[in-house]
Amino acid sequence: MTGRALGNFYVDLIRAITRILLPISIVGAIVLIAAGIPETLAGPVVVPTLENPAISQAIARGPVAHYEIIKELGENGGGFFAINSAHPFENPNGLTNLIQLVAILSIPTSLIYTYGIFANNIKQAWLVYCIPFAILVGFIIITAIGEYNGNPAINTLLGNEQPNLEGKEVRFGWVQSALYAVITTATMCGAVNSLHDSFMPNGGFVTLSNMFFQIVFGGQGTGTAYLFAYLILAVFVTGLMVGRTPEFLGRKIEKREVVLASFLILLVHPIAILIPAGITLAFPDQLAGISNPGFHGFAQVIYEYASAAANNGSGFEGLGDSQPSPIAIATGAKTTVTALWWNLSTCFSLLAGRYIPIISLLLLADSMSRKQTVPLTAGTLRTDTGLFTGVTAGVILILGALTFFPVLALGPIGEAFQIAKGIG
Repeated sequence: MTGRALGNFYVDLIRAITRILLPISIVGAIVLIAAGIPETLAGPVVVPTLENPAISQAIARGPVAHYEIIKELGENGGGFFAINSAHPFENPNGLTNLIQLVAILSIPTSLIYTYGIFANNIKQAWLVYCIPFAILVGFIIITAIGEYNGNPAINTLLGNEQPNLEGKEVRFGWVQSALYAVITTATMCGAVNSLHDSFMPNGGFVTLSNMFFQIVFGGQGTGTAYLFAYLILAVFVTGLMVGRTPEFLGRKIEKREVVLASFLILLVHPIAILIPAGITLAFPDQLAGISNPGFHGFAQVIYEYASAAANNGSGFEGLGDSQPSPIAIATGAKTTVTALWWNLSTCFSLLAGRYIPIISLLLLADSMSRKQTVPLTAGTLRTDTGLFTGVTAGVILILGALTFFPVLALGPIGEAFQIAKGIG
C-alpha cells in the first residue's frame, strides 16, 4: 500500500520472533516470576483442605509465568487456569495486572506507529493513533462510572452507595477490573480478570462496542488494517463533500477500493454477528439457553457472537452453551441442542470473522499496489491534518452506531434504563 518492496517473508518472520517476541517473552516471564507467578514443570500438588484434613485437594500448577506473558503479548486470551487472569496463580497482584495490561497493549498500539515509518509520514500515524486512544479513554471513563456508582438496587438495600464488586476479585477491586475489561475487549485479547457478565450496563455497552468497532486498538494488526479501511471510506466521503479527488497514500480511491472497504466494515462483521444471533434469539429455550431473560439475556447472546467474530474469546456467560438450557433443566425436558447449536453457530462466526476480512484486505492492498502514484497538488485532500482525523473519527462512530446501535439499545442501553427506573 505504501509502494515499498515487501522483502522476504521468512526473514521478517524470524526477525520478529527472535528480536521482538522471544526477548519480550523471556524478560516478561522473569519479571512475572519475581512478581509472584509460579513457574514449574512439576505436576499438581495434593494437600489436605483446611475445612477437613481428611479430604484432599489437588492444586494445579505449571509453567504459568512464561505462558502468561506469551498469552498477553500474543493476545490469545486463553488462560492456563479456567478462570483466566482472575486466578491468583495467573495474576496475583496489582503489579502483575499492570504488566499484563502493558503486554496486551504493546503490539496493537505500536503497529500504528510502524505504519507511519513505512509510509514515511509519522505525523499521520500520530493523528490516526489519537482516534482509538480517545475512544479508549472515553470507554474507560464510561465503564468506571458505572462500576463506581454500583447497582442502585443493592445500594438501596445497603443504605449507602457502594461500587459494584459482583464478579470481581477483591485484590483488583472495581478500578483494575474495569480497566482490564475495556482493554482486553478493545485489543481483541479475551483474557479476563473479572466476570464481564456481572458488570453494570455501562460496562456491557463498552465491551460490546469494542468488539463491534475492532479498531480500539484492535487485534495484532487487524485493528490497524481496519483503521486503513475506515480512512479509505473517510477519504471517499470527504472528497465527495468538498469536491476534491479522493486520494490516500498518493493513490486515487475509486469504486473497487470503496466496495472492498465497505464490504470489510459494513457487511462481514455484522453478518457474522447479527444473523446467527437473530436465529438463536428466535428460539430462546431450545437454542439460546438464556439464564437472564430480558435486556441482559439479549446482550449475552449478542456478546457471544461478537466475541467469536472479533476473535476475542471472552464471554458474558450465563448461557447454556455447554449444557442443556437452564429452562429445559428446570422443566425436566430432555434436550442437549443448546450446546451443539452454540458450538456449530459460533464456528460460522469464527470463520467468517477471521478469514473473509483477510481476503478483503489482501484484495484491497493488491488494488492499491497496482495504482500509479499521483503527486500532491492544490486539489489533493490531505489526510495528515487534524480536521481529516476528526472526520475519520466521525465516520467510525457513525458507521458503528448505524450498524449496531439497535442491538445496543435492546441490550445494555435498555438494561440501564430498566435499572434506573427500578424495574429490575
